[in-house]
Amino acid sequence: EVQLVESGGDLVQPGGSLRLSCVASGFTFSHSDMSWVRQAPGKDFEWVSSIPLGGVGSVYADSVLGRFTISRDNTRNTLYLQLNSLKPEDTAMYYCVKGWTECFGGNCARGQGTQVTVSS
Repeated sequence: EVQLVESGGDLVQPGGSLRLSCVASGFTFSHSDMSWVRQAPGKDFEWVSSIPLGGVGSVYADSVLGRFTISRDNTRNTLYLQLNSLKPEDTAMYYCVKGWTECFGGNCARGQGTQVTVSS
């Protein structure tokens, strides 16, 4: 059974930073591309970033390009998302996702999410 457990979300001021983590189990993490998606209140799921199984060649949504960095540690079965220069519009529940997917409608293998709130 695929299990993904996110952590690291918090309340942060605009311009601040956070590092999200996702610990994976129930599948061979090093053999799987991974992604992050987010869902703001009252809005659809939005793809944020994806990383290949080898960690090279990540891609980002235009809305986060240059501010967010996805990474992974295959020895620890852990996926990360570094969030810098946070804006109020980044406020959302952030989900770790197994695979290279935009997770339309939330229909994907994802964790329970971690809440990021950007507010002064």
